[in-house]
Amino acid sequence: MRVIVNGEHREIEASHVDALLSELEYEGTHFAIALNFDVLPKSLWAQTPLKSGDEIEIITPRQGG
Repeated sequence: MRVIVNGEHREIEASHVDALLSELEYEGTHFAIALNFDVLPKSLWAQTPLKSGDEIEIITPRQGG
C-alpha cells in the first residue's frame, strides 16, 4: 500500500503501525508516532491499522543546544 512517511511517499507491506516500524528498521522506544496528524499512544501501535494514503510522522528526539 502507498503511504507517506515523514513527508516521503512510500510503498509498504505493513498493515499496522508496529509492523511499519519493523519494516523501516526502527529500533528502540525513544520516538513518537503521529498518524494523520494525531499523536498515537505507544499502547495502540500494535492494534492501529494502516490504510492507503495515511500520513505517518516518526518523531525522534535530538540532542543539541
